[in-house]
Amino acid sequence: MSSEENNEDGRGGGGDLRKPFLHTGSWYRMGSRQSSLMGSSQTMRDSSISVLACVLIVALGPIQFGFTCGYSSPTQTAIMKDLKLTVSEFSLFGSLSNVGAMVGAISSGQISEYIGRKGSLMIAALPNIIGWLSISFAKDPSFLYMGRLLEGFGVGIISYVVPVYIAEIAPQNLRGGLGSVNQLSVTIGIMLAYLLGLFVNWRVLAVLGTLPCLALIPGLFFIPESPRWLAKMGLTEDFETSLQVLRGFDADITNEVNEIKRSVASTSRRTTMRFADLKQRRYWLPLMVGIVLLILQQLGGINGVIFYSSNIFLSAGISSSNAATFGVGAIQVVATAVATWLVDKTGRRLLLIVSSTGMAFSLLIVAVSFYVKGFVSEDSTLYGVLGILSVVGVVLMIISFSLGMGPIPWLIMSEILPVKIKGLAGSTATLANWLFSWVITVTAPLLMAWSSGGTFTIYMVMCAFTVAFVAIWVPETKGRTLEEIQFSFR
Repeated sequence: MSSEENNEDGRGGGGDLRKPFLHTGSWYRMGSRQSSLMGSSQTMRDSSISVLACVLIVALGPIQFGFTCGYSSPTQTAIMKDLKLTVSEFSLFGSLSNVGAMVGAISSGQISEYIGRKGSLMIAALPNIIGWLSISFAKDPSFLYMGRLLEGFGVGIISYVVPVYIAEIAPQNLRGGLGSVNQLSVTIGIMLAYLLGLFVNWRVLAVLGTLPCLALIPGLFFIPESPRWLAKMGLTEDFETSLQVLRGFDADITNEVNEIKRSVASTSRRTTMRFADLKQRRYWLPLMVGIVLLILQQLGGINGVIFYSSNIFLSAGISSSNAATFGVGAIQVVATAVATWLVDKTGRRLLLIVSSTGMAFSLLIVAVSFYVKGFVSEDSTLYGVLGILSVVGVVLMIISFSLGMGPIPWLIMSEILPVKIKGLAGSTATLANWLFSWVITVTAPLLMAWSSGGTFTIYMVMCAFTVAFVAIWVPETKGRTLEEIQFSFR
């Protein structure tokens, strides 16, 4: 299908065709047929290296995401002392990243549809850098708040665009593992913030926060745009060039090119999306699964547990809460790395069910520990044992979350949303995730004050509900192309 035919399908005349913000680049064409004698194993290896290089570059975005999430924990005492902030003022500072992320999430889908995935990441990187510098040089709370909002805005865009870009460039047999790199990078960012926070002051830590995006910006010029986005925009030549680079210069991409063209042609007859269209199963079902799964990721209480983890460590007799928090961050990284390795072997559904079941069991341990501690003397041996048991429950919960409910909801969202509604639906799902993240973060202290055991029981019930939802509604996407997944909803 030619680009002219694509234009006739409903994207307007040739003069109205949208162009990528950062062009694919003609340098990719160099040597595209240099070595026709290379074997299939070498071609496979070249393909993996090419895609992996792209994933490692865009993974700098989620590292920034994680660094933003982790920054407030090791810096709270120092910032409050230096700028004379009250607890409520610092709490506002911490929560503003969620507010900014909600704004970024609302706009992320449309931005990525109009200027491409790479252009969106460029747009996200710039406010992040400005935000970190604003925090680093802050003399009063206003600069802190502005910086946090700007960071949140960039993170809101990153949280949608990166998993979508990875899903659109990855071969079907590697998409699960590569897609999970998104969440792995988030946990690495959190761990780095905890670790560096032990050694440098909060202003230096903010300057270090600019480094992922400072590296991301030049890196974007060396990777291809998403071939599926280029195909959707009717940029046929760039689409085929991008796909050739990603699969290896000697790989035969004919079948994949034709499959993507057929998928794009079937959705390009009318570009205006009407609410009435959402009544079709092909749209409402993936939209519902994507949104609910990202909401349940937060309702399982991961932010509430992490928020309260320092108190749990103190109650168990662990004096250095910052070191313990870093330990939790390291555990998250290891567990998420295991999930990255497993997801293309076991499938998405099994890992989600195992993860949610493990979270429910772990939260039951924590809830029972807190319930029983209310009836036991603080001087008794049992009280100390229950404190240790609650720590074990928290650690098991974080491991369980990292094995499935951390990385996979983002992966599923990027895989199942149809091309036609991906921008709008993806923005909505990302917004829902950030909204409920904010709700859990805000309500956790209030619920803990009401009843610690009751709070963890609520989280446990939500994890049990997640098991049922996944078993009934979530499809298995392992080993299927994006086009096959979307066709299955028709």
